[in-house]
Amino acid sequence: MMRRLFAAACVLALAACSPKAEPPAYNTDQDMAELMIHVIDPAAFAFWRGSGTELTEQGERDLSPTTPEGWKVVEDGASTVAEAGNLLMLPGRPREPVAEWNRYARDMTARALEAKQAAMKMDRQAVFDTGGRLYETCVACHEKFVVGPQDAEAPLPKG
Repeated sequence: MMRRLFAAACVLALAACSPKAEPPAYNTDQDMAELMIHVIDPAAFAFWRGSGTELTEQGERDLSPTTPEGWKVVEDGASTVAEAGNLLMLPGRPREPVAEWNRYARDMTARALEAKQAAMKMDRQAVFDTGGRLYETCVACHEKFVVGPQDAEAPLPKG
């Protein structure tokens, strides 16, 4: 019994002394504008295009998908936005104050996961409602980190 205890203690001691694994080398060469333009915006718009209504000369038109394939596009968009929240928190990406930046990124992921669940259920109203909450999260972050509180009424910069 004593030998086993000694052996276990030695293994634990060696494990504690072994060098810590270095985090992977993330490539974050794409700047924030590129990440937004090529990843987050297309995914968010793929989701948002599948909800709400559009007023036309013929009247109101429901934008909700009518096929399983259409719902899959909406779900995929939400899923990509959810995962993009993690991309925003990779080393080298967060802006100051980092804690607030990361809170917005986590909120974006949480809202997008709710949106994905709504799309998976093919629930038109839930997709619309969760899409609105996702939009509010995006706008709040942009007001803080893109435009700034003093310029919140100004249009977002292009590019």
